[in-house]
Amino acid sequence: MVMTDSIPQPFTNLQLELLKIFSYKIDDRDLLEIKRMLGKYFADKASDLADKIWDEKQLNADEILNSHQRTPYSKKFEA
Repeated sequence: MVMTDSIPQPFTNLQLELLKIFSYKIDDRDLLEIKRMLGKYFADKASDLADKIWDEKQLNADEILNSHQRTPYSKKFEA
């Protein structure tokens, strides 16, 4: 009896699903559109997570823009 749960997969679950869906050749224009859709999907997820963190920490744009949170340096740089 072979336990497949312990065998590491070379692909993620998303990659496996996409391989099943797109097992046929598609037009380059369609491929570009799919890449854009996936990019937008992940960008939207990242933006939603950033908004959630922003709200949870009750961040304020004015406070952030007007604060000085730079890394202190021990030496002054000369031009």
